[in-house]
Amino acid sequence: MEGPSQEGHSQTPSARAGLFTALSWVRDLAFSVLLAVILIVFIYQPVKVEGTSMMPALTDQERIFINKFTYRFGTGNIELVDLVVVVPPLDHSKSYIKRVIAVPGDTVQIDKGTVYVNGERLAEPYVPDEYRDRQGLPLEIVAPDHYFVLGDHRSSSNDSRAWGTVPRMNIYGKAVFVYWPLGKMGRLK
Repeated sequence: MEGPSQEGHSQTPSARAGLFTALSWVRDLAFSVLLAVILIVFIYQPVKVEGTSMMPALTDQERIFINKFTYRFGTGNIELVDLVVVVPPLDHSKSYIKRVIAVPGDTVQIDKGTVYVNGERLAEPYVPDEYRDRQGLPLEIVAPDHYFVLGDHRSSSNDSRAWGTVPRMNIYGKAVFVYWPLGKMGRLK
């Protein structure tokens, strides 16, 4: 007498193990893609720097990550000297990376390229002397829910001196990390 027939089971144990392994890989890959999409859409976004307005902190063609979560959901305060991605109030087709110089309620004045916030000269070690311009700007009070932003390369920057303060809703990310070129990889300060 023979045992039960194996004809009803067309897969061998090794074939079932291979199928299980393949399904595990597909599941893990799908989960990884979903996680990457969530990170990019809601939290971190890779951005390419275009132009020289933020030199020497950021140079043309550098690749950085911006944290969109911090400002989008109101969990973080926009603070002085933060490097932020802004949509200028007069041209919603572009975005720029700039440095926050003054927050709501502050007074800003520029005299021959020297920035004064609340009557005190702003210490700007991130702006080399050769990148300063010698322009002026009369005293201005930053309105509620607005921010005054400038590029570090003042003589080649399109910023709040040209288009005024930026509404909070136009600031959508904080530059946090350089990932290219590899020699500059690291957190932005």
